[in-house]
Amino acid sequence: MSCCTPDGSCSTTAAPAAGSGITTVYNVSGMTCGHCEAAVTKAVGALEGVTAVTVDVTGGRVSITSNAEPDDATVADAIDDAGYELVGRAD
Repeated sequence: MSCCTPDGSCSTTAAPAAGSGITTVYNVSGMTCGHCEAAVTKAVGALEGVTAVTVDVTGGRVSITSNAEPDDATVADAIDDAGYELVGRAD
């Protein structure tokens, strides 16, 4: 279904998908390539309650969408186990 109307205008008032969750962005150091992206995605994606993970290697950021507020220590442990360092939450 498109958000565009027959007259060509677009509606931006659509409600977000139910259960879309909470998105939290972290700064992570040590990521340099696609392998890093895959390793962090796998490690963080395996955490309970995580529904999506987006890794920006160039920007050094990991966005996590979860059902509830993530536990920073648990996320840090997963990232550490993957071989990288969680620096903190992004501003």
